[in-house]
Amino acid sequence: MMTPLVLSDDTITLLGQLADTLDAKRPHAEMLEPIRLARALVLAEQLHGPTEAAFAAEQDLLAAAPPVRHSQTRGEYAALLRLIAQGVSA
Repeated sequence: MMTPLVLSDDTITLLGQLADTLDAKRPHAEMLEPIRLARALVLAEQLHGPTEAAFAAEQDLLAAAPPVRHSQTRGEYAALLRLIAQGVSA
């Protein structure tokens, strides 16, 4: 998936929260794709409750957060998420 050209405030918030979580808990451990998927759901529902808004926020977050690369650490992925939240693109 490609990163949206314009990120919503919710998406920027959720990118930061996901990055903070990954940095706070085992930043040197390998990042796994199932963690990306699960945390997106959890964070979106913490923000909006179990609603359609949470589903939309989850989908936007997953669109903005790229798939995990092989051997990428949680800390490296967190740094990438912060760059995306700041509007930096490759």
